[in-house]
Amino acid sequence: MTAFRRLFFALSLLAAAPAHAATLEQMAGQMIVVGFQGDEVDDASVVALRAELAASELGGVMFLKTNVKDLATVGAMNQAFREASPDLLPFITLDQEGGSVERLTSEVGFTEVPSAASIAARNSPADAEKIYAPMAAAIAGLGFTVNFGPVADINLNPNNQVIAKFGRAYGKDAATVAAYDEAFITAHHASGLLTSLKHFPGHGSSTADSHEGFVDITDSWKPEELEPYRLLLAKGDVDFVMVGHLYHADYSDADAQVPASLSPQWITGVLRDQLGFDGVVISDDLEMGAIRQHFTLQQTVTMAVRAGMDVLLFSNTAKYRPGLADEIRAILVAEAEADPAFTARIEESYARIVALKARIR
Repeated sequence: MTAFRRLFFALSLLAAAPAHAATLEQMAGQMIVVGFQGDEVDDASVVALRAELAASELGGVMFLKTNVKDLATVGAMNQAFREASPDLLPFITLDQEGGSVERLTSEVGFTEVPSAASIAARNSPADAEKIYAPMAAAIAGLGFTVNFGPVADINLNPNNQVIAKFGRAYGKDAATVAAYDEAFITAHHASGLLTSLKHFPGHGSSTADSHEGFVDITDSWKPEELEPYRLLLAKGDVDFVMVGHLYHADYSDADAQVPASLSPQWITGVLRDQLGFDGVVISDDLEMGAIRQHFTLQQTVTMAVRAGMDVLLFSNTAKYRPGLADEIRAILVAEAEADPAFTARIEESYARIVALKARIR
């Protein structure tokens, strides 16, 4: 996508989107999704998040297992989050892939489903959709609006520590992965949920885990890892694309080791321009070791946005701070006040976010 097309797209989104945000602070706030402490509606952290959502200064929240006391309480918290911002519903997010990656488990009465690899080994894509449909309906019934799946990684490295080890990939070729990804997406859309392809540009060939530290995919990554994205984007069903913390020397600044999540070469150059994705780009958790061991919060936030990131995801688990969203928003606003080009990036992201939120039920 050329610079002119990006500008035209941003202006058209702004023209079509409701004018929910009146301030730079509110537009910047919509770019932030954070994790929290607490598992009750009236816990201090939950109350604080509800206030930020009501002020349109926060885009959404991220649930982890520690936030799940029981299903009824989760539903009550999500209802409170929705009521805080009914005109611009929040991204109420979780990772519920199936298998070992689940926030809602049988321990709290949720019906679990197998891993991606297990489902693909035993079921056709059509049957997989039937498996995912009740899961998606149950997630939506609890008030969530976004499930961070499906995994679009290809199982290229059988010794992979984060994908193959846990059976998170649907197969060893792009067509298989895309077919099951589509089943996952279709099932979720039927229940009004948004989904996110992950982990762009491809985690399936990697030899390390970005949760723990820096992951260099220069010698392992293959161009075919982009193919699931190309196939699914052609169908027009992609809500989010989640970008991983994966470094490739050919897609980084000359004098720095910059991961894909902070790289304009990957986000703007490949995902936007080459693959033609006009939707919302979200980061993988920006508190993973691959980021926090190498970049300050200021660097992380400003580099990600300049690279083309729309939503900044922070689990808030490395060192919990109740005011983390405030810190991130302050960085965004200060940078925008100093640089009109950064302001334009925030406006572009805000337009995409509002357009996507209009599809939440």
